[in-house]
Amino acid sequence: MTRDSRDPQTGIRYEPDERAPAGLVAALAAQRAILFIPGLMLITTVVMRAGGAGESYVSWAVFAALAICGVTTLLQAVRLGRLGSGHLLGMGGSGAFIAVCTAAVAAGGPALLAALVLASALLQFALAARLSMFRRFLTPAIEGTVVMLIPVTAMPVAFELLNDVPAGSPAAAAPLIALLTATVSFGIALKAAPTLRLWGPLIGIGTGTLAAALFGVYDTRLVTEAALIGLPQGSWSGINLEFAPAFWSLLPAFAFVTMITTIQGISNAVAIQTVSWRTPRAVDYRVVQGALVAYGLGNALAGLTGTAPGAIRPSSAPLVELTGVASRNVGIAAGASILILAFVPKLTAAVLAIPGAVFAAYLVVLLSMLFVAGVKLITRDGIDYRKGMITGAAFWIGFGFENGLIFPERLAALGGAFLLNGITAGGLVAILMTLFLELTKPRSSRIELDFDLSVLPKIREFLATFAARSGWDERMAQRLDAAVEETMLSLVQDGGPDARPEQRRLALSVCEEDGGAVLEFVAATGEDNLQDRVALLGEQIGSDSVERAEREVSLRLLRHVASSIRHQQYHNTDIVTIRVDAPGGSRGEQP
Repeated sequence: MTRDSRDPQTGIRYEPDERAPAGLVAALAAQRAILFIPGLMLITTVVMRAGGAGESYVSWAVFAALAICGVTTLLQAVRLGRLGSGHLLGMGGSGAFIAVCTAAVAAGGPALLAALVLASALLQFALAARLSMFRRFLTPAIEGTVVMLIPVTAMPVAFELLNDVPAGSPAAAAPLIALLTATVSFGIALKAAPTLRLWGPLIGIGTGTLAAALFGVYDTRLVTEAALIGLPQGSWSGINLEFAPAFWSLLPAFAFVTMITTIQGISNAVAIQTVSWRTPRAVDYRVVQGALVAYGLGNALAGLTGTAPGAIRPSSAPLVELTGVASRNVGIAAGASILILAFVPKLTAAVLAIPGAVFAAYLVVLLSMLFVAGVKLITRDGIDYRKGMITGAAFWIGFGFENGLIFPERLAALGGAFLLNGITAGGLVAILMTLFLELTKPRSSRIELDFDLSVLPKIREFLATFAARSGWDERMAQRLDAAVEETMLSLVQDGGPDARPEQRRLALSVCEEDGGAVLEFVAATGEDNLQDRVALLGEQIGSDSVERAEREVSLRLLRHVASSIRHQQYHNTDIVTIRVDAPGGSRGEQP
C-alpha cells in the first residue's frame, strides 16, 4: 500500500491488453512452443512406456497432449467469461503426476488413467468455484514460498540435463554447448537493450542449437524420418467407469497430487499478475479462478482422450519478465502454434532433436528469475516476523526434503515419494504453520447484515462493544468506526448502478491482533480493487474532478486510520482485510 510499491515497472513494454507487433508475437509464440513441447512430450512418453502401453498408443497420447496443451494455452490468454486468466500462462506437462499416472496405466491401462484424470479434474473445478473458502491459505507467504520452491525441485533436473547429448559425442560437447547457451542468454538478459532482450530466449536457444549442430549432436535423423503432416498411429482407449478396487486405491494419491499442482497453479497465476503490468496491481483472484477453470478443463480433456494431465508452466512469469511482453496475443499465437504442431510431426521432431543440454542451460536462466519472483511476492505487502518464520521454515524444510537431508528412509516409508518432494513438503509446512496461527489467534466477533450504509449505526454499536471488551478507550473505538465507515463508503460507491443493496449481504468480523484490530469484510461488491485505489490516490486524472475528489476523501481517511489494506476479489465475493493499530495509550489500564 506504500507509494514505493507502486513505482512503474519500466521493463514491461506490452501489457496484457495491448497488441504487440505481429513479428514479435510470432517470434515469442515460437519461443514458448519450443520451451513447452519437449517436456510435455517427454513426460507423456515416460508415463505410457513405463506403464506398459504400446508404442502406437504412445503416439496417440503425445498427439492428444500436444493438442490439449495448445487449446488450453490459447484459452488461458483469451479469457472467455470465467474461463481462462487473460494472461500469458502456458500449459505443459506435469512431472508431479508421473508416478501416479504410471501406476494407473500399469494397473488398468490408459482407460483407468482416463477415469482417474477425469476425477481429478472435477476436484479442480470445485476448488476454482470455492476458492474464497481457502483464502486463509492464499497468503503471500505461502504463495511466494511455493514459487521459490519450484526452482529448488527443478534445478537438479536442469543440472542433470546439462550432460544430455547423444552417446559417442565429443567429451567437450555438452559443457561447451551449455556454457555458450547460458552465456548468451544471461548476457542478453543483463546487458542488452530492451529491444534485443525481447529476442533473448530465441537467440540463446538458437545459439546452443547451432553449437550442437557444429559438434554433430543435433539428431537430424529424427527430422528426416518424421512425416510432414499426419495423425497418430494409435487410437483412443476409452474410459474405465467400472470403479474397480484399483480406481479407489489410486484415487487418494491422484487427489493429493492434484491439490499440490493446483497450489502450484495458484502461485503461478499470482506470479504472472505481479510481472504483467507497468504499475503493480493487487492480485485479482478472479484471474486465478479463471486460470484454474482452464487448467481443470485441460485435465478433463486429458481424461476424455486418455493421456497424462498437464499443468500451468512455472516459466510463464519469468518469460514475461525477461522479454517485457505480457500481451495476450502472444498466448493466443503460442496456443495456436502448439495445436498446429500436433499435426506436423516433422516440426515436432525438429524441436525434440535439440539436445537436452541446450534446454537445461536456458532453464537455469528462467528458474533463477522465478526464484526472485517468489521473493518479490512474499515481500510485496511487507513482511513481519511471522511471515518471515513461515517462509524461512517452509523453504528450508522443503529444500531439505527435496535433497534427502531429513530422515529420507523414514519419510519414504511414511509418505512415499510425495513427502520427498520439496514443493509438497514446503507447501504443507507453510499451510500447517498458517493454520496454527489461525487456530490460536483470539476469537473473532462477527456480525452479518445488509450491505448498505443504513446499517452503520448497528456496526458502530457492534464495534463499541468489541472495543470495550478488549479494554480500548474511545479513541480506538473511533478509529475502528472510521475504518469501517470509509471502507463501506468506498465499496458502496463502487457497487455500480445495477447493484441493489437488498440483494447483497455483508459479513463483518473483527479480532484483536498484536495490540491492534483486524477487520474483515466479506461482501459482493463492484469491479474496482480498493487496495489499488488507495495506493493510486492522487494519480488519476480526468474531467470528473468533483466526483473523484469525493471518493478520494473516503480513501484518504481510510489510508490514515488503516495500517494495511488487502482486497481479494473472487467471482461473486469480495474480501477486504484491514488492520487498524491502536493509538498510544489507548488501553484503559495505560496512563
